[in-house]
Amino acid sequence: MRILFIGDIVGEPGRKAVKRLVPRLRSTLAADVVIANGENSAGGAGLTANTAREIFDAGVDVITTGDHVWDQKEAVTYLPVEPRVLRPLNYPAGAPGQGGFLLQRPSLAPIAVLNAQGRTFMGDLESPFHVVPAEVRRWREVTPLVFLDFHAEATSEKIALARMLDGQVSAVIGTHTHVQTADEQIFPGGTAYLTDAGFTGAHESVLGRDLEPVIKRFVTNLPQRFTVATGRVFLQGALVEVDQSTGKALSIQRVSEAMPIENP
Repeated sequence: MRILFIGDIVGEPGRKAVKRLVPRLRSTLAADVVIANGENSAGGAGLTANTAREIFDAGVDVITTGDHVWDQKEAVTYLPVEPRVLRPLNYPAGAPGQGGFLLQRPSLAPIAVLNAQGRTFMGDLESPFHVVPAEVRRWREVTPLVFLDFHAEATSEKIALARMLDGQVSAVIGTHTHVQTADEQIFPGGTAYLTDAGFTGAHESVLGRDLEPVIKRFVTNLPQRFTVATGRVFLQGALVEVDQSTGKALSIQRVSEAMPIENP
């Protein structure tokens, strides 16, 4: 099984990149499954039913999120009725939505897609080191294929959790920092790992936002409105190949694809 994971989709430029590139990448990369982090897809903060539908229509199978999942109010009512959109599983019991989804396709082994959030420099959720292993064990009773999007700030936290889960999950791919790292590897137990998948959106920017207000914020320390940038759009992520019988990763490679410039 070949799994294409797409890093954080930022605003309309990111959604356009997904719409234009995913159909071709599914073919050229022979991707069986496409997972995308969509927590910044609606105006650069949060997601809505409409933006999620746009991403699904482009060929994405499951959408993960992170700390911006509730930035759009409708997420509270949308997530419980759309199981393919995940929120971090380490929210307290009773939070809307779910942190895992079993994707089933004809001729493919079922794959459990999980979403968790880190705590270092982030929100004070339940510890992923306590919650995630138990959730992984639960899903492995159904399938050996388990894919985790770990949305976290600290590199050490991402590596530590992935090492802890080595041999228990097929892949741990990090999101949140929007900067694609060059440490893709397969751990000894067969878990594919990448600290951060990067982001899908305008790269003539600061993490997908226009340069001027972000720089002004650092210079003046005064609040600024961070608008979504539009220049030099890339789709970034990773392609992971997994043995369907064992759930162990066979290969991992980074993906960074420029969106063709539209004719005026």
